[in-house]
Amino acid sequence: MTLLNLAFSAFSQNNIVDEIAWIVGDEIILKSDVEEQKIRMQMEGEKIKGDPYCYIPEQMALTKLFLDQARIDSIEADEKSVDQQVEMRLNYMVGQIGSKDKLAEYFMKDYEDIRTELKEMVRTQQLVQQVQNKVVGTIQSTPAEIRKFANSLPEDSLPSIPNQVEVQILTVEPFITKEEIEEVKDKLRDFQKRCDDGSTSFSTLAIFYSEDAESAKRGGELGFMGRGQLVKEYADVAFAMYEPGKISKIVESEFGFHLIQLIERKDEKVNTRHILLKPKASLENMNKAKARIDSIAQIINDKKFTFEQCVALYSTDKNTRNCSGILTNMQTGTTKHEMQELPQEVGRAVYSLEEGQISKPFLMVDRSGKSVYCIAKLKSKTKAHKANMSHDFALLKQMYEAHKKQEKLNSWIAKKQKETYVRIDENWKKCDFEHEGWIK
Repeated sequence: MTLLNLAFSAFSQNNIVDEIAWIVGDEIILKSDVEEQKIRMQMEGEKIKGDPYCYIPEQMALTKLFLDQARIDSIEADEKSVDQQVEMRLNYMVGQIGSKDKLAEYFMKDYEDIRTELKEMVRTQQLVQQVQNKVVGTIQSTPAEIRKFANSLPEDSLPSIPNQVEVQILTVEPFITKEEIEEVKDKLRDFQKRCDDGSTSFSTLAIFYSEDAESAKRGGELGFMGRGQLVKEYADVAFAMYEPGKISKIVESEFGFHLIQLIERKDEKVNTRHILLKPKASLENMNKAKARIDSIAQIINDKKFTFEQCVALYSTDKNTRNCSGILTNMQTGTTKHEMQELPQEVGRAVYSLEEGQISKPFLMVDRSGKSVYCIAKLKSKTKAHKANMSHDFALLKQMYEAHKKQEKLNSWIAKKQKETYVRIDENWKKCDFEHEGWIK
């Protein structure tokens, strides 16, 4: 009996807590590994296809095949990218559960141990992706191939495309006076004084006063972030700080005015707390902005200028001003939105419009959290339908290339399975695996 077989027998006895579920090459997959991955996937909202005790270990086994190939090909991970993704995922999980301590309690592990394990997981995912890209190579497709693929699909396999719209916006931001800005700065100066004299902690002030609602729940803490994850003005100050606990001077960004406290520096990342306050326009200036948007709407309705010309001339939204006001779907990167994907105020304004029509002026909160007046134009409206070559060529192209990619990967996996020792415990075999060849 080989050492692996002896290990398998020893861990398979019923009188121990853990057990070996799979052996892939020289690697083992424990039941506890599967359970922990299940918890992590559920917390991060990752889809589990079918029975988790079949899907998860098979995915782990596939990962081990790809990692073996990464070792053979001397493929390495980009550690800077790995660190960045780890911090983003940790921040997300802490935000979901409420605090680092609660996260540690949930996983029954020290927070730094969670970080270490997550880092290894992200590094693994990156290596797997690199191997897959190498296996697949470049996939090119022609319209004829895509059409043939689309025609070969059963009607019920074609994706249903919901009602979608393309929307343009023109915004007018109310003027903020120097007095209103100074009022905010005075509050921040008072906060800084209270921290300096020890009467109140920075985190307490963030909880009660910061207008960044998400970080305020954590005492203003953002978690470790790289320079590219922060707005430039914030990053420039945060990365110039070296003394933990030190509080910055007031920093202005597109989101408002910040006080920043350094918690810790690590390599090319910083963990900071901040308090964000946003100046509020006076009622008089709100009314002036409303009058201005009304007059712009009248210019468009009188056909003196087109909507697009007015966007270029008058819109204060820098994200859309140079692209005729078109809103980009932040989830898909395209210009098409389902109605519920639009900002709530915009969705209400265009819901009953026909193509080419312009809404009445309305008040909305923009992406930086500022109250602005807006008019919206419904650029296009596509009714729900089955995907077709006329309207959804890009989607069908993506589906075809994904299909060809999976064919190449499946072929590679089948070959790799034949070359690799695999053993699955009897209690873990009763599965409809995605890939045949595990059980020989």
